[in-house]
Amino acid sequence: MQKLRKLVWISLLLMVVLVFTGCGQQGETSKQDEETIKIGTVGPLSGDTATYGVSTKNGVEIAIEEINNSGGINGKKITLIPQDSKGDQAEAANATQKLISQDNVSAIIGAVLSSETLAAAPIANDAGIPMISSSATAPGVPDVGPFIFRNCIADQVQAAQLAEYAVKELNLDKFAVLYTKNDYGEALKDTFVETLKSLDKEPLVVESYVDGDNDFSAQITKIAAQKPQAIYVGGYYTEAAKIAQQAKQKGLEVIFLGGDGFYSPKLLELGGDAVEGVIFTAGFYDKDPDENVQKFVAAYKAKFNEDPDMFAAQAYDAAMILIEAIKKAGTTDPAAIQAELAKTKDFPGITGKTSFTENGDAVKDILILKVENGAFKRIR
Repeated sequence: MQKLRKLVWISLLLMVVLVFTGCGQQGETSKQDEETIKIGTVGPLSGDTATYGVSTKNGVEIAIEEINNSGGINGKKITLIPQDSKGDQAEAANATQKLISQDNVSAIIGAVLSSETLAAAPIANDAGIPMISSSATAPGVPDVGPFIFRNCIADQVQAAQLAEYAVKELNLDKFAVLYTKNDYGEALKDTFVETLKSLDKEPLVVESYVDGDNDFSAQITKIAAQKPQAIYVGGYYTEAAKIAQQAKQKGLEVIFLGGDGFYSPKLLELGGDAVEGVIFTAGFYDKDPDENVQKFVAAYKAKFNEDPDMFAAQAYDAAMILIEAIKKAGTTDPAAIQAELAKTKDFPGITGKTSFTENGDAVKDILILKVENGAFKRIR
């Protein structure tokens, strides 16, 4: 009996200790929440598309360090909480839910890929948490709801402008289209084809592939039979580099055209001589002589020992746009931040001036870059 009483007292003592420990930890967490501003990122930090997610996270880091080193926002430092989506829709949704329900972030920068953003955005919007994607270009992203924004150019805008450039400036009239079967690739393909038709240019052949494919010989054989002058690839740099290499091996001499998914140093690394002459749309050019652009480039190279790509630059601007909204809101209340984001007009970023339309879409200029002598060069 005495032993039983002893066990009861020990159990009661443990319960008291746990309660006070829990209160102490909750108090510390609450105190930390009051002293910092938590911002999350969602994007692939591992997997085949990791370079996009890593660049995005790195760009946000540069922005946050810059602000924190200058005193933070109203005396509060910013804490970045990155989550790995692995380029997967379900993972992106789970990562977004965790940032909201467990990490208690005030806003999210992401997701990175269009498909994962379309899976994550409804969760953030329903929770009333502002989300800015710096690279999800597929149609419909900002239409998810009032808490969803993006500061990159939509697929239909960049594909239309490149089609017009190819016809009117490059004087091309024989095109083939090869696209990846996802939201990004299909949006690029649809608009590129529609724009060609509006210019009285019918594509000779339209073929598809799946992200991760390594053998494009069947598609290239069909395309080669039609003798096009150019191939528009609606996809990412990994497959684009392989397509260019395999086309060269088959003796197919064409001009390769593409979207902003081409813009990565990895295109040059993987494609080598085969991607010489490739032309694509982009939202950033790291050789721009603008003082703020070069300041960012220098900071990025010093921290990560490599040149920043478009994804890093657009993420930096997304972070700066968000930080400006938090400053103006004077609070970390998500609804107040959303209201200030919606007012964004002509924000002077390193990717150009950015404004948001009524539904949160970006209004900004598009650049056209070309691979010359193994490097990217701006041609428009």
